[in-house]
Amino acid sequence: MAEDEDSLYVLTAVLLTPAQFPSVLGDDYPAACDRLGLKPFAEGYGLVLGQDGAGARWTVVSEDVTQVACAVAAWDCGMEFDLSPDERYVVDVLPGWPLALSVSAPGVPEPHDPSRIPAAEGNGAVLCPPDTSAWGPAQRRLGADEIALQWAQWRAQVEEDVEFVETGADPDPQVRRVLEEVRAYVDTPPPPGRIRSAFASGEARTLRADGPGWSVVARTDDIAFVLLDEAPGEVRPVGRGDELPDLLSALDGIAVRPAA
Repeated sequence: MAEDEDSLYVLTAVLLTPAQFPSVLGDDYPAACDRLGLKPFAEGYGLVLGQDGAGARWTVVSEDVTQVACAVAAWDCGMEFDLSPDERYVVDVLPGWPLALSVSAPGVPEPHDPSRIPAAEGNGAVLCPPDTSAWGPAQRRLGADEIALQWAQWRAQVEEDVEFVETGADPDPQVRRVLEEVRAYVDTPPPPGRIRSAFASGEARTLRADGPGWSVVARTDDIAFVLLDEAPGEVRPVGRGDELPDLLSALDGIAVRPAA
């Protein structure tokens, strides 16, 4: 890999599948794969981020999605899991990290880009996290991630009688445009990962839809939130009205879901 080919100190791992991928990398699964120079195989990948003995950053791309998923689940529960990617399932070793990490391996130099990249390793480009220092697509998607993760806190800030934005109504032309594009997904399904459905409390589902310049987060039993590239830092609620329940149900029907 680099200065010390026999060592990889694993720091973290993430899934890159149609149903679960770091949304900061793109609006859908193929876009996230493209950022890493990978083909969007339906089975997906596991990404293992670590450092070599010299401290250089490396990302190991594994086809063993199950192993990586088990590791992530164990770590989320505070359990130990020795994640050592099996070379039989490694499809690529990429220099750099596609995500920002605040941790580093003990006993090795601080994380840095590899000083020497073997010709066999990808196209020679070093992976780096998307720029989230200013509002834009990456930060907008991270904002949607936060709302999905902290739904109760965001929902508590919205009045119960928030209105649904009807087509042709005056209040918010930008949100109406987003809702029209979301409706179009029902008739013409978008690329995998543009619509994702995850578990929520009770029998509800948390829905996530993304498109050019916008993100929508919703619960099938509640309201929706819209974020826009053209409205930095703003989170706009959309009430249920008569239309939102049917729209969310239709989206959930075509959304990709994590494996049970």
